[in-house]
Amino acid sequence: MPPLAEPTRRSAYLVAAVASAITLAVMLMPEVSFAASLEGLRVWWEIVFPALLPFFILCDVLMGLGVVHYIGALLEPLMRPLFGVPGVGAFAFAMGLASGYPIGARITARLRREGMCSRVEAERLVSFTNTADPLFMVGAVAVGMFRMPSLGATLAASHYISAVIVGLLLKFYGHRDPESSSAEAGRRSREPLLARAAHALYTARHQDGRSFGQIFGDSVRDSVATLLLIGGCIMLFSVVVRVLDVAGVTHLAATAVRWVLSPLKMSTAIIPSLMSGTFEITLGTEIASRAAAPLSQRAIAASAIIAWSGLSVFAQVAAMLHGTDVRMKPYLSARLLHAALAAAVTKALLILSPAILGASALPEGVLAFQPGFMWNMARSLASAAVVMGLLGLAAVGTATVAHPRPTQHRRR
Repeated sequence: MPPLAEPTRRSAYLVAAVASAITLAVMLMPEVSFAASLEGLRVWWEIVFPALLPFFILCDVLMGLGVVHYIGALLEPLMRPLFGVPGVGAFAFAMGLASGYPIGARITARLRREGMCSRVEAERLVSFTNTADPLFMVGAVAVGMFRMPSLGATLAASHYISAVIVGLLLKFYGHRDPESSSAEAGRRSREPLLARAAHALYTARHQDGRSFGQIFGDSVRDSVATLLLIGGCIMLFSVVVRVLDVAGVTHLAATAVRWVLSPLKMSTAIIPSLMSGTFEITLGTEIASRAAAPLSQRAIAASAIIAWSGLSVFAQVAAMLHGTDVRMKPYLSARLLHAALAAAVTKALLILSPAILGASALPEGVLAFQPGFMWNMARSLASAAVVMGLLGLAAVGTATVAHPRPTQHRRR
């Protein structure tokens, strides 16, 4: 085996040292680690598992049946000019909007493994389709943490507007890549759009060759296995964040962030939320909601944290993309860009709607309802049905615009 390059060798030493230090800290603080692990387990079982399971199973079933291929062929004229990705990117984008992290990355990895997009197209796709779900921003952050329902629309709008902007900008990423150019040229066809979509569905179904029962069984098994991996990531980073906070590492690192915030005239009280949000999105947004800073700055910080998503989601995305040639560096750059854009859009929306800042918070005893496992599962199923309906309408509309019905002229 050839010797490692010097940067790779240093990275290996650094990762090993950090992992060893965290392991030692966990061993020295077993009670803190156990409590944080239980909290991560609760979040995964009550929120993440029921919210993602129906979407994971549905995505795998639709891929096996060729429905995604059909939708992709119909929406190719829409997604290709706007974002520089194949039509199947609309499926990943819609599912990501409805279900949240990390389903956009999982669908993108599946599309890349099946050769439905090039490497550059997959890197573009995962960078703007892996988004937070609206229920988390509106229900958990705006209502549950900030106790201000009026703030939910602002957080969701800024998140999705900035995600679309990231997608539009990434159209120019890798446009000179020969693989991307050849893939785009290979998709051009003079065949009618509906006929092309039907042919894509039949070809995908024929190549898959599994019965519906086998497709469903494989989808359930693979989805549960993926969710177990996501649960492990959530529990691990919950422990890491808590241990670093107790050990004082977060406080020391926060001093390095002060010089970045000082030119932006941001309060130093939001620094702990940004440090925690670097690792875990839920903890970061919760600390931001309780910071001793103006409401506008707390909302901007929460919006940036949601767009950044945290290293916990990064680990989940890396696990989803494992086995493909999709690189993580473009995704990292896109998350930084998304966070900056989300903060800027949030500030602009708050300036345009100053009444939001003047709204009164909910009283303490109002939020008695805590959604549990079954409620989140029902909400996820309903969201999946709505997404499929919207995708169907978009596909029909695109097909109608691309091939309008010929008008009949009367003879005079």
